[in-house]
Amino acid sequence: QVQLVESGGGLVQAGGSLRLSCAASRTTFSRYVMGWFRQGPGKEREFVAAIVRSGGRTYYADSVKGRFTISRDNAENTVSLQMNSLKPEDTAVYYCAAGPGGGDYYYTAAYDYWGQGTQVTVSS
Repeated sequence: QVQLVESGGGLVQAGGSLRLSCAASRTTFSRYVMGWFRQGPGKEREFVAAIVRSGGRTYYADSVKGRFTISRDNAENTVSLQMNSLKPEDTAVYYCAAGPGGGDYYYTAAYDYWGQGTQVTVSS
């Protein structure tokens, strides 16, 4: 069992930046592919970004490519999402997720563990 706790959400104006963090409970953190998803009001949960176990490869949704950066620190059991040039359409609850890998990182089914989510609101 892996417990994930997100932090760093909040209210920001369009064009601003936020940094989300996710702390994992287990020292086997480095065995998991980590992902960020988001769910806006009335929308389905959607993929945002993922990072492989070593941190050597990352994946992004087209909507955030060039604006968001995912990173991980396996020594600290944390994964972060740096969000720049935020837009009102980025408003959502953001979730951290952990999975065993070997599957399609873009889908929720590839992840076994989820955090409780953190709200990000971008005002226009």
